[in-house]
Amino acid sequence: MSTASQNAGGTGPEDTGEPGPEGVGDSRTAGLAGVAGGRAAGAGGPTGAAAGPGASRVRAGVFLGVGVIALALNLRPAIVAASPMLDTVRADTGMSATTAGLLTTLPLLCFGLLAPFAPRLGRRFGMEPALLLTMAAIVCGTALRLIPSMAALLAGTVVVGAGIAVANVLLPGVIKRDFPDRVGLMTGLYSMSLFGGAALAAGITVPLGHALSLGWRPTLALWGLLAVAALLVWAPQVRRHTRIPAGRASAAQHPVRGLWSHPVAWLVTGYMGLQSLSYYAAAAYLPTMLTNAGMDQSTAGWMLSFSSLLGIAGAFLSPVLAARGIRPGLLATVGAVLTAGGFAGMATAPVGGAYLWMVLLGLGQGAAISLAMLFIVLRSPDTRHAAQLSSMAQCFGYLLAAAGPLALGAVHQATGGWTVPLVLLIVLLAPQTAVGLGAATNRHAAPEQRAADRG
Repeated sequence: MSTASQNAGGTGPEDTGEPGPEGVGDSRTAGLAGVAGGRAAGAGGPTGAAAGPGASRVRAGVFLGVGVIALALNLRPAIVAASPMLDTVRADTGMSATTAGLLTTLPLLCFGLLAPFAPRLGRRFGMEPALLLTMAAIVCGTALRLIPSMAALLAGTVVVGAGIAVANVLLPGVIKRDFPDRVGLMTGLYSMSLFGGAALAAGITVPLGHALSLGWRPTLALWGLLAVAALLVWAPQVRRHTRIPAGRASAAQHPVRGLWSHPVAWLVTGYMGLQSLSYYAAAAYLPTMLTNAGMDQSTAGWMLSFSSLLGIAGAFLSPVLAARGIRPGLLATVGAVLTAGGFAGMATAPVGGAYLWMVLLGLGQGAAISLAMLFIVLRSPDTRHAAQLSSMAQCFGYLLAAAGPLALGAVHQATGGWTVPLVLLIVLLAPQTAVGLGAATNRHAAPEQRAADRG
């Protein structure tokens, strides 16, 4: 069996604990950072779907699974919902295109800056209470954006981003800990929930606001109700209050010396950052590009939703094909070509071929997201390396991605159109493919191993 086949199923032959490549989405690599702690916490835990055959344990597993899905559904809507309404927000507030990009950029900065601290919150407060707090943060952040103030709008966005950043890290660890025999199924449901939440927000935010005759602020705040529902579903799990013993947590988080200077680690990190930049920059402005080209606002929002739905297929096909022996480097190249086709179509005939361009973007970007996870798994010899490579890739990658919406908005404002920004996104696919091919090479980001070989 190939290395890709072993990892595509969720774990390697020695069950090192890395989640399989199914667990994608902008949390995409974040969960690896919490896996080591999550498994340690669950080693002697009292519940979980695989803990025993009793009916009560089965029910507990079902309720836990529903809770995980409910939480995952909230990790994108509060951010994505702003995208199809950017024109309305700008018209009402007078903000520039660059400032409007902050509505997408600020959460990404939170993802990158807070990722290294999320496992510590899980260890200190317990995984379940910490996740409950993330939903409370999303509720508070969406409510804060109701205040008619630019500062409140941006502050609320930061609070929402902080809550999502922590949940990004902790949720996949819960899946690995409590569903050891169903990691593939649960990570599949988890990734579908991520894309599904994004698709739902992109597709119905504008029609919902029109149907209820609401302004853009109350319409954005409506997504806080989804977080309230998740909060209620998750609340019973807080009684478990699992906390990782300090000794085991310290051992799991022992630093990998030299990782930040290892070339393979930087190839993986570069791929994570460039594909995230491409994805979030496009997601921030795709509806605006279409409305500027003459499409009505509701249909433009649906196009982003349609692209997200196709992203589910791309994200699942990529690891499946890798497990069947297709080279990851070839998949990275094909994903970039599909994405380039989508961007080129948007630059030449955005409305006439909109459905085709969304198919290409959805499949291409979905494949890239999944490969970002797969590269972290394949290039890590064990759980400790995987967790810290994930933290490095997520921290730097999301900080790089945060520049995407701001830069794209600034270039659009300077040129007065979307052709140049789209050409720049196409150009950036070249280095993305290059680092993808490098990350696909069969070697580990293991500085200690390299030092031992030299010795």
